[in-house]
Amino acid sequence: MEIRHLELLRELRERGTLGAVAAATFRTPSALSQQLRTAERELGVALVEPVSRGLRLTWAGEILADGADDVLASLARVEAALDAGRGEPSGVVRIGTLPSAGAALLPSLMARLVGTRLSIVLEDFDLAEADYAGRTLDHDLVIAHSLSADVPTGAEGLFSRVVAREPIDVAVPADHPLAAHDVLAPVEVAGYRWIAVPRGYPFATVLESIERETGTAIERIVEIRDNRLVESLVSRGLGLALLPRFSTPPSPAYRLVPLTGVGAVRRIVAIGRQDRVERRAVSAVLDRLVEIGRTLS
Repeated sequence: MEIRHLELLRELRERGTLGAVAAATFRTPSALSQQLRTAERELGVALVEPVSRGLRLTWAGEILADGADDVLASLARVEAALDAGRGEPSGVVRIGTLPSAGAALLPSLMARLVGTRLSIVLEDFDLAEADYAGRTLDHDLVIAHSLSADVPTGAEGLFSRVVAREPIDVAVPADHPLAAHDVLAPVEVAGYRWIAVPRGYPFATVLESIERETGTAIERIVEIRDNRLVESLVSRGLGLALLPRFSTPPSPAYRLVPLTGVGAVRRIVAIGRQDRVERRAVSAVLDRLVEIGRTLS
């Protein structure tokens, strides 16, 4: 049994087709197919079977894919111990992040990496909470968020660590009557028009909690993801919105007012596959993110 066979079976279970695995790993489908045949011949058992337009793991393939995380994590720990003997950590770490959390954390991270042997490759994406886990296939660390739990929905089987806890405030136009308040309760905001996020996104749970608390159906005039666009609409007086406290720039056109009475603090969480997080370069970057998160909180 070879480690590369375990990696292939794990990837195939997650991505569904040899074409998808090939595209993600920069190999050809024919090369991967040959690797599968070699593994089946050496192990003396079928590992995959055709289904619909892809492949499905057999019972034997499932057993090997299940064991891949433990085996690869153990190997990563051994490699990390070897790296520790060579001095300071080094290498490239691939990070995927939602933009608002990235704005709060990554400038300081990149500043701290200057002069080290660590570097990062960044990708930003704004997703529904349950979709961040899937991005760990292509990134060493994914910075996700949740307002309901320390582990984002869908990431239960992955490594996860809370990096920061960030209040979500009500963004109020500067000339709005609520702008004079020091804090706001659900009953005070439920009757106004809202610039919301799509259902399934963490901030949406706050509005749903306000509706349950007050028994009022909130008027959502638009559902959008980009916080900069939200800021511009609030600035024009078009409605209230929810914005994160640490990464929302101050503006004379709106005011951020704390919300009480419902859960309005998000967990910014780093998630990843255990074997990747065990790499010394990845764990070193993660430690720095946690340190930065403490300064925010």
